[in-house]
This record gives sequence, structure tokens and C-alpha cells, in this order.
Amino acid sequence: MKKSRMGLKILIFFLIIFTLSYCGIYLYAKMSPKLSIKGANGYYLYDNNGELYTNASKDWVSLENISDYLINSTISIEDKNFYKHHGFDFLRIIKAMMINVKSKSASQGASTITQQLSKNLFLDFDKTWSRKMKEAWITIRLESHYNKDKILEGYLNTINYGGIFGIENASQYYFGKEAKNLSLAEASILAGIPKNPSKYSPLLNFDKAKERQKIILESLVKNKYISKADANKAYGEELAFKRGKDDESLKMIMYYQDAVMSELSNISSIPSSFTQTGGLKIYTNLNVDAQKMLEDSSNKNITNENIELAGIVMDPSSGKILALTGGKDYDKSEFNRATQAKRQVGSTIKPFLYYSALENGFTPSTTFTSEKTTFSFSGGKTYTPKNYNDKYAEGPISLAAAISYSDNVYAVKTHLFLGDDVLPDILRRVGINYSFSNLPSLALGAEEIDMLSMMGAYATLANEGYKVKPYFISKVTDMEGNVLYEYSPKPESILNKSTVYILNELLTTTYAKEFTDYNSPTCLSILPKMTHKYAIKSGTTNTDNLIFGYNKSLLVGLWTGYDDNKSVDSTDSSNLKNMWVDIMEEYLVGKTDEETWYEQPNNVVGVAIDPVSGEVAENGNKAKVLYYIKGTEPTKEKSSLDDVIPTVKLE
Repeated sequence: MKKSRMGLKILIFFLIIFTLSYCGIYLYAKMSPKLSIKGANGYYLYDNNGELYTNASKDWVSLENISDYLINSTISIEDKNFYKHHGFDFLRIIKAMMINVKSKSASQGASTITQQLSKNLFLDFDKTWSRKMKEAWITIRLESHYNKDKILEGYLNTINYGGIFGIENASQYYFGKEAKNLSLAEASILAGIPKNPSKYSPLLNFDKAKERQKIILESLVKNKYISKADANKAYGEELAFKRGKDDESLKMIMYYQDAVMSELSNISSIPSSFTQTGGLKIYTNLNVDAQKMLEDSSNKNITNENIELAGIVMDPSSGKILALTGGKDYDKSEFNRATQAKRQVGSTIKPFLYYSALENGFTPSTTFTSEKTTFSFSGGKTYTPKNYNDKYAEGPISLAAAISYSDNVYAVKTHLFLGDDVLPDILRRVGINYSFSNLPSLALGAEEIDMLSMMGAYATLANEGYKVKPYFISKVTDMEGNVLYEYSPKPESILNKSTVYILNELLTTTYAKEFTDYNSPTCLSILPKMTHKYAIKSGTTNTDNLIFGYNKSLLVGLWTGYDDNKSVDSTDSSNLKNMWVDIMEEYLVGKTDEETWYEQPNNVVGVAIDPVSGEVAENGNKAKVLYYIKGTEPTKEKSSLDDVIPTVKLE
């Protein structure tokens, strides 16, 4: 009995201490400066012309201009005691803790609407104790300075509705109407999204969204907001979504926006809390015209409904990402394949191998024998690469021909001749900082690399040997215009300009009709569409199609394939090439090759050669002018390195 009384006294003591402490903290919060919440969590994204672009800003609406159905649905499902507590629902917290202990999980949450608003005032969602303490403090400050209606208004204007922030934007995005006009059916669908935006978005997962809607409608009935009949009627109502029908132009631009937000989260000079900025103005490199070209060309050329897509359009001189897509339809998949996926890059890795070859004494005329070859290694291991369609010259071919036809045997011979450390070294030099295996298949792009890294590497070639960092954000300011961050490109010279010029000219052989022989150039099919000169390299694996091409004005990289690594076919590859050339040609309308191609260095000389043999041309009809460092241009004797590669010919 005495122990029970003592325990009760201790409990009462701690309750008194807790109450006094909480009151003291609340009083201190009352005396602290008032937080500004209107415009908080506001991201205002601007394109490269300084114009605000779609779905970037938050249209703030007062509580009076939000449907009661939406307000009641939110309170009922998120925080039914919202108007009764002072920021923390302690009974709910205790109940959630008991459930989590019993189930040995953390499945139950107990955040109030005020706590969730405090989270929305931050740029990130780290779950550190320091962060949680800051959120708790902001929760108390919000409750001490604002009435419940203003807190609820702030929450509804900052919450994430599937990549669309704020209820007015969400209402317009999903249903094409103002938030005050939402029906019970529409409101109960939208109120379900914030719990898990990717899971409960009706555009991404309609069945799950309907399950969530049913739970919300049942909670409205339970909390006496609506009748059971109203709930049944709302659940059975057919929903007419505007998004994806009337607003096709936004299907891909959201991938760009996601990439911007990802880059923003890694900028250390940006304050972690919106309470310090009142919102952010983010000036991006988005070129709306280029983005439209990217999307229009995809819709025109990528006719396979099931295949996925990634594409990046870039200014190679600065590193500015002008346009991007990480998939065909953001509504169906938010996964950004342009920035998050790693795929085998196939033959698009070869230009970096051949740059190293040129750097180590090769010329466009250097030959290896193109024939089916087995390479023997220590331990009895062998490797037998194959050319596309099993086509071989059955004799020596020039480096120029190897690039034009994308000859795999030539590439592996080059890789082995140079040494297996040379290709990884050049890849790291151009910014692909991966750990590469010492396998002969590296020369054929068997390693998986993300597309943004590949774009940075190709930009070094397009920028005449200067490395630049691909980037999305040029400047960030607070709402008063104070600059918080500004990026200034710092090109770094890492490759020899003359050697890069020779390589860029070699990459024009991929569509040069002079190389039509026992094989055809890999990009010859799109030659009729070209009015400009380009350096191009395509690549194909069993599961991936890629193309990177450029001149000094523009660099475009594209990929198609399947998320489940299903095999691709030749039609997919052809469609991708047509998409690429359509983007390039439309973007460069009105520009001449004098403006877009490279000036020949003084120490480089052009020579007309026979494309396949690499010898000085005797037949003008089969001649192609290629370029050499002065003193290395071909004479009647060609340079063959076959005898230094130990090989065993297959019978």
C-alpha cells in the first residue's frame, strides 16, 4: 500500500514538473519572434529566361477558400483532436508507442498537423535527434503565435500531394478546379495522398488510392462529419482527372523539377529551414523550348508504349542542363532514369578508349584485323567478343572504320594493347568516378554507368577537352532577393585540344556514306535528316539502346530500355536515333556549321584516305578526309599493330 502511494506521489511530482516545464517553454516561445508561415515551403522555380514555370510555385489560399470536405477529411484522418491539443497529442503518442512496442515495429505515427507543418518548414527530412528537437521547438512556437485555423491553413498550403505542393495547386493539377469547389469524392482522394504520395497518388496507383479513400470516408462517418450514405455515394462517384489528359506538356518536365530539388538538397549554403528564408527562388537552366523539343520528339519517335526513356539536353560549353526526362510519363513512374539509374553503356564508351589510343600513338589509319577472335588469358580463361550481326572484314581495318562500324574486336584489341588501366584512367579524367573491373568487356561498355556522368564525360569532348560539371541550378535567392547560392562554371582543361578535334572528326564517320562497304556506318539511316555536322556514337546491348551526339553548340544523350532488363530490338534503336536527330536539327535551326563545328588546329592536317584500309586514297569516289597530327599522316605504308596482340583465331 505504501509503495503504491509512493509511486503515485512520484508520478504526480513528475507530472507537475512536466506541466511547469511545458508552460515555461510555451511562455518563452510566446515571447520569441513570430515565425512567418505564409509562403513557407515555397519553391519558386524559374527557367533560363527568368520566367516562373509550371507547378513550381505555391498558390496560397485562405482556409475560407478550401472545401470543407477537404478540411474535414484532413483533420479526420490526420489529427482528429487537432482543435483540442496544443501541438502534441500526448495520449495518441502513448498509444502509438504501446502499439509499436507490441508489434516490434515503428508502423504507428502520432504526429499532429502542427508537427507536420513544422516538418514542412525544413528543406530535408533527416531523422536526427537534433532535427526532431528543432521541429518540436517550432511546433511550440507555431502553437503560441497562431490560432488553429491559421496553422491548418499553413499545413494545407505546404503539404505534398504527389509532387504538387499545396492544396490549390493540387486541386488544379488533379481536377482543374479551385480548392473551394472540391467535391467530397475529390477531397477524400486528395486527402489520402500526403501519407505516402507515391503509393496513394490516384494517377500512379488508383487502386491503392481508392483503398485509402475508403478509410478516409469511414473516418468521416465515425467522426460524424458525413452520413454513411454520403460516404457510399462519394466512394462510388467516377472521378474525372484533368492531369494526363488536358495537360500533356507536363509529363516530362516534372523529372527536371525533381532533378533540381535533388541538386538543391546538396547545396550546403542553403539554410536547412524555411523559417530562415520564407521560401526560395530557384533559377534553373531549364530551356522550355528545348524541353518541348525533347518531349515532342519522344512522342513522335518512341512508338513502343512499354519501353522506358531517359534523355538529357545540355550546353557543353557551360554544363547547363537545358532539358531532361527520366521516363516517358511521370504519372506512371516518378523514377528518374536520367539521374538515378545505372545501365550498361555499350559502345558509347568507345570514344574514350579511342581518345587514349590517339594519345598513345594511334592515328585514324592504324589497323587491326577484324575477324572472329578468341582472346586467351592466364588460367585458361578466354573471351570471344562478337560484332553486331556477326559481320567482320576478315582482314585489317582502320581505326576510322572501327568507329564507323563500331567493331567490337577492334575495340578489345585496342584495350588489350593499351593495357587494362588506360580506359579506367581516361574515364576518371573525364569525370566518371567509378571503380571499374579489369575485364576486356569494359571496352564494350559492359559496366553500368549513370547517364548524367556519361553526359559530363561527353561534354569534355564537345568542349574541346575542357571538363565542365553538369548542373541544373544557376542561382538561389530568398524571397527578398538575397543571393544564397550562385554557380559559376569553372572549365578545366584535361584533354589535348588537337587530339579531341581528330576524335570528333572520327565520330562523323558513324554516318559517312563513304564507309559503306562490307558493313554500314551505325548511324547512316539518319543522314538524310541532317543539315549540320555532328560527332555521334550510338551503343546497343541486349537490354539498352543509347546515343550521344554533339557539336560545340549542343550535346544530347538518350537511352531506351526496360526497367526489368527485358531485351531491346533494332527498331527501338532506330527510333532512338531518329529522336536524337530531330532534337538536334530543331534546336540548331538557322545555325551554320561555321557556328557549330570546331576550328581545325594549326598542327592538324586533313588527308583523303580509303576508309576501310586507312591508306592514302587512290579512288576519289571512296575517299574520306580524316585528320592527323602533322607528321603522323599516312603514307603508302599503313600502321598495323595486330602482331602485338596474342590471339587464337576460331576455326
